[in-house]
Amino acid sequence: MKRYIYSKLTDWVKMKRRKPLLLRGARQVGKTWLVEKLANENFESFLKVDFEEKHELITLFEGDLNPQKICSELELRTGIDIKSGKTILFFDEIQACPRAIMALRYFYEKMPDLHVIAAGSLLEFAFSEISFPVGRIQSMEVHPMNFSEFLLALNYTKAAEICNNRISGVSDSTHEFLLEQLRIYWLVGGMPECVKVYKDTKLLKQAAEVQDEISETYRLDFNKYKPKTDINCLNAVFSTIAASVGKQIKYTGLAVDFTIPTIKKAYESLLQARIAKKIKALSNIGIPLEVYASDKKFKNLFLDIGLMNRVMGIDYNEALDHKNLLAIYRGQLAEQFVGQEFATQTDNQLHYWARDAKNSNAEVDYLLMIDGTVYPVEVKEGPSGKLRSLHIYRETYKPSWSVVFHAGQAGVLQDEKIVFLPLYFAGAFAHFGIDDKLELFDNISLY
Repeated sequence: MKRYIYSKLTDWVKMKRRKPLLLRGARQVGKTWLVEKLANENFESFLKVDFEEKHELITLFEGDLNPQKICSELELRTGIDIKSGKTILFFDEIQACPRAIMALRYFYEKMPDLHVIAAGSLLEFAFSEISFPVGRIQSMEVHPMNFSEFLLALNYTKAAEICNNRISGVSDSTHEFLLEQLRIYWLVGGMPECVKVYKDTKLLKQAAEVQDEISETYRLDFNKYKPKTDINCLNAVFSTIAASVGKQIKYTGLAVDFTIPTIKKAYESLLQARIAKKIKALSNIGIPLEVYASDKKFKNLFLDIGLMNRVMGIDYNEALDHKNLLAIYRGQLAEQFVGQEFATQTDNQLHYWARDAKNSNAEVDYLLMIDGTVYPVEVKEGPSGKLRSLHIYRETYKPSWSVVFHAGQAGVLQDEKIVFLPLYFAGAFAHFGIDDKLELFDNISLY
């Protein structure tokens, strides 16, 4: 299966001023597969050190962290010669050996010609135990497969190109086809193994079984979370955060029979494990957005829309038969999808706008900055009566363009500079933004 991040990895291989690379991301998003593919296609030899599988290798990092010494020991124990430019050295599940993370700086300083990659899924917990080698390593975030990658996996190459390039008009038949595939993606999700199983079998039930296995793996990981959090509380919050997408988080609503500090620690642990992503609120807009963001008022995204469905227990047949995509589970799946597509295009913090005013609260689903421009983004069915918050935002901040994602075709309200885009263009919008070609779309009439 093709992953767009792979081109970034091959660029890293060719860099002259290369640093050791740290791949970050939740469990089972494809980090190890990417490295193995990179090794097979670009190097003569591959030395993989999996610290969870081979605990005895952790002892190599207990003394000094001289990279030449570490490499000599690895050659002795594995029988694989490590040659700069011809070998890739891969430290997998590196969170199990925090001192190996520290050692990356010395590989950069003393063996800069050697290609070194590390990957881990609970890295934030390991970082609390060490001095992180800032400036000595490069990081990349690996996400679940986005919608375009899903289409590629199913061999819908042309459809994938439409969703991964600059936004353009499509025929009605293409539009309906993409919505049909989008509905399936919302159920299968983007976890690589789920996509592969669906590709091979075309059975949602088989993909759901993999989702159950992944969810169980996450729950088993709860025992590894540090600082120690209440396992029962973690399980409760894990189940609840999927259903809380699109809603302002209140800790008391995430679990019962636990104190707020205990619930907060559990939620923050899931953020660190990349299972959830915080979306911070802004009541006033300024650049950079993060300066104006609230740490106390926020919503969240779940890691993956397919896992979200499974954890919530959504009926697949009902979702497949539902005529209105935006109405499935009160619109939360649509908001999750748009946010997830945004997250795969940018590793920056996501935001939304929320105004608290007496008898006049207003909320815009997302604020996305692209090339210095802040776009207010709504995920709605479209009628004017349901865009009240967007109109309030526009009157207050006068954005150059506003964007509404819906299940219909693309269109523009020229006088108000509101662009309506099909949901499947969420990733393309996050990558390319709005350009003048959108003015060629038909005016849309909703009033």
